Amino acid sequence: MRLVQDPIRIIPDVIGVIIQAKVAFARIVKFLEASELQSGNVRHKRNMGGVDVDHAVLIKSADFSWEENSSKPTLRNVSFGIRPGEKVAICGEVGSGKSTFLAAILGEVPHTQGTIQVCGKFAYVSQTAWIQTGSIQENILFGSKMDRQRYHDTLERCSLVKDLELLPYGDLTEIGERGVNLSGGQKQRIQLARALYQNADIYLLDDPFSAVDANTATSLFNDYIMGALSGKTVLLVTHQVDFLPAFDSVMLMSDGEILQAAPYHQLLSSSQEFLDLVNAHKETAGSERHAEVDAPQRQGSSVREIKKSYVEGQIKTSQGDQLIKQEEKEVGDTGFTPYLQYLNQNKGFLYFSLAVICHVLFVICQITQNSWMAANVDDPHVSTLRLIAVYLCIGVTSTLFLLFRSILTVVLGLQSSKSLFSQLLNSLFRAPMSFYDSTPLGRILSRVTSDLSIVDLDVPFTLILAVGATTNVYSNLGVLAVVTWQVLFVSIPMVYLAIRLQTYYFASAKELMRINGTTKSLVANHLAESVAGAITIRAFEEEERFYAKTLDLIDINASTFFHSFAANEWLIQRLEIFSATVVASAALCMVLLPPGTFSSGFIGMALSYGLSLNMSLVFSIQNQCTLANYIISVERLNQYMHIPSEAPEVIKDNRPPSNWPTKGKVDICDLQIRYRPDAPLVLRGISCTFEGGHRIGIVGRTGSGKTTLISALFRLVEPVGGKIIVDGIDISKIGLHDLRTRFGIIPQDPTLFNGTVRYNLDPLSQHTDQEIWEVLGKCQLQEAVQDKDQGLDSLVMEDGSNWSMGQRQLFCLGRALLRRSRILVLDEATASIDNATDLVLQKTIRTEFSDCTVITVAHRIPTVMDCTMVLAISDGKLVEFDEPEKLMETEGSLFGQLVEEYWSHLHSAESH
Repeated sequence: MRLVQDPIRIIPDVIGVIIQAKVAFARIVKFLEASELQSGNVRHKRNMGGVDVDHAVLIKSADFSWEENSSKPTLRNVSFGIRPGEKVAICGEVGSGKSTFLAAILGEVPHTQGTIQVCGKFAYVSQTAWIQTGSIQENILFGSKMDRQRYHDTLERCSLVKDLELLPYGDLTEIGERGVNLSGGQKQRIQLARALYQNADIYLLDDPFSAVDANTATSLFNDYIMGALSGKTVLLVTHQVDFLPAFDSVMLMSDGEILQAAPYHQLLSSSQEFLDLVNAHKETAGSERHAEVDAPQRQGSSVREIKKSYVEGQIKTSQGDQLIKQEEKEVGDTGFTPYLQYLNQNKGFLYFSLAVICHVLFVICQITQNSWMAANVDDPHVSTLRLIAVYLCIGVTSTLFLLFRSILTVVLGLQSSKSLFSQLLNSLFRAPMSFYDSTPLGRILSRVTSDLSIVDLDVPFTLILAVGATTNVYSNLGVLAVVTWQVLFVSIPMVYLAIRLQTYYFASAKELMRINGTTKSLVANHLAESVAGAITIRAFEEEERFYAKTLDLIDINASTFFHSFAANEWLIQRLEIFSATVVASAALCMVLLPPGTFSSGFIGMALSYGLSLNMSLVFSIQNQCTLANYIISVERLNQYMHIPSEAPEVIKDNRPPSNWPTKGKVDICDLQIRYRPDAPLVLRGISCTFEGGHRIGIVGRTGSGKTTLISALFRLVEPVGGKIIVDGIDISKIGLHDLRTRFGIIPQDPTLFNGTVRYNLDPLSQHTDQEIWEVLGKCQLQEAVQDKDQGLDSLVMEDGSNWSMGQRQLFCLGRALLRRSRILVLDEATASIDNATDLVLQKTIRTEFSDCTVITVAHRIPTVMDCTMVLAISDGKLVEFDEPEKLMETEGSLFGQLVEEYWSHLHSAESH
């Protein structure tokens, strides 16, 4: 019976594994059977020969739809052709289908009817910059071979040379995940450089100038679009009307349809919609016409002064240090520390001790049960009924102890996992932004998925099984020693050797498990980046390279499993030799025993325990080794459970009044900020005052520190010197929840969450549907939401991917309107919005926030022209802070120079 106990005990585990495998296979099959992107969406011709050579892109009567079986296609009745070498600008209001049009040409959007044909190689620049973790050079080359001359020309054309000079490692500087240590403009220029270096035939550029200032935009347009891409086929989505006259053709889109495509002046005379678009731009530009400076000498000197005094791209990277660090992992034997960390959670020691006691009692009951049978099976004084009754009673008692052990193990696992998860979640949610800037997403995902799963499902059961199996081994040896004490001469050295073997094995097995965790993070990080940049990867036809790299990373990760398995088999083989030696020695001793020393029942019992010793020893050492591997997950979780956190959410002794801020006055006193202790200052002693109810404009070149100043206002980064006082309260003295809930913000990168329109606007359900519809109307989103079948319950996918970039920013404005904060921050809030919508939104903000302090960071000069005060920042320093009219009258004013540059490129565009 003892020989079949263990196999029978494993049956439930086998059934559980089969069920898990069935569920896993079902999910894999569902994923593999999901609809895929059809390669036949676009008829692609590599060379320019053959029919239709006069068209680089030709679309005939096509409908495109992101959603299957949609009653209303996303793009309808599209007919369009562009000749090789032509440059076409695409414009239209927010949500009109401009980005979808480019995606359709790339074959990313299924077409329900019509045909689309392209001739040539694509290069694509997405609206939301996609940057890989790696060096700047790797992002620009993107799998191509290095050509030094072409590479240098590319950097020049994309205005990246100055930026690279500021970096400690130049173009070999590591970029954080999603380019977090670069400004928005720098990320876009790296994207543009990547596209240019590929030397493609057709360039699809999705609003690349939205994140750069007017001077940089003009430089890029002249040097990149009109210079480097001369002779190339270009389709450029843009909201900047100034550049449109230079294009061969302008395509106007509205509500998923192409209204008209014609040269600029012809379109201006034939299309009222386009005329309204241009007039809206002129109206936004008109607010500073009176400030135009017509002295040519000042313009020329200002450009020279800019080149001399102001540099672009204050990169948030320390000298001699890379942002992304090598993943932390323990080295060597950490002893009992991770076990104690696990058992210290929520009375873990109590549950563990009770479970061990229950198992010891179970083993004692088993030995007692077998001893009773062995001692009385041949005793004529004990009846068969009594023999079986006592045997069954002891068996039932042992079963109860086994049941209690299992229940206590489950409770131990639940309580410890709940505590570890709570600490991990709190640590990650309270971590400062600098942690996420320097930590790839794959490392975090690896811990909150695989490591947490191991702690949830494997550690508690393996812990008890390891202790139980070890107890079984020593109980087996004890029974053998009682019958044949001579076996101790063999078993004690064998136990010693087994422990030495186990220690020897642990050294390698633990490191293999740690390496496995690190390599798994690399796989997760690469997959996450590949999915995020899937359109770009397919556009550049780099699928094979990314596929090969994925396989390489998976091979590296899988190799640790292979070596772990090999090491495990190495250990088992030697343990089985030891066990067989002990059993053979015990059997030999029993044969040599004088007759009558023990009854046949006890000898049979000893032999059964000896025969099961092999399995018990292997099972014990295996579980101990498996536990040692699994406990690495506790180590890895512990690394992220003690991340230095942000300031407290609430400081009970220093809470602001419920109506704070009442005026919205902001005093900034000698503010100094660096992103890491060893990094240079990003803001260098800024001091100024924003009066309550004023509209403050913050201007400066790309990477000058504008967004950092806003981050300091929300304490996303803590100052190393100085302070910010809002309505008499030092914001560094109050809790972060009290601070951040009182301010409104429309961020540079709008964020939408997976859910509904209602949830994204009002996540705490504090407003009625009527109030939400009113806000949607003010944000120019009411019609777009009403067109959806489910209205406010319409789906918003992860990151708002089923809404345009401009619409996502409008959602953020809607949140701010619902909250009605006394202080509103707009960080480049209208960079992806057309001029007509921008004009309406500016009027809405002026009306709705007329008595609030509105702090605006914008690249487009008209956005800040109606501000009460303008703050100009350069290289992290406050250059000037005054009324815009006075600044433009001041000789050498940075703001005046920015306005001049804006007017210069506006006049240049109008003269075409």
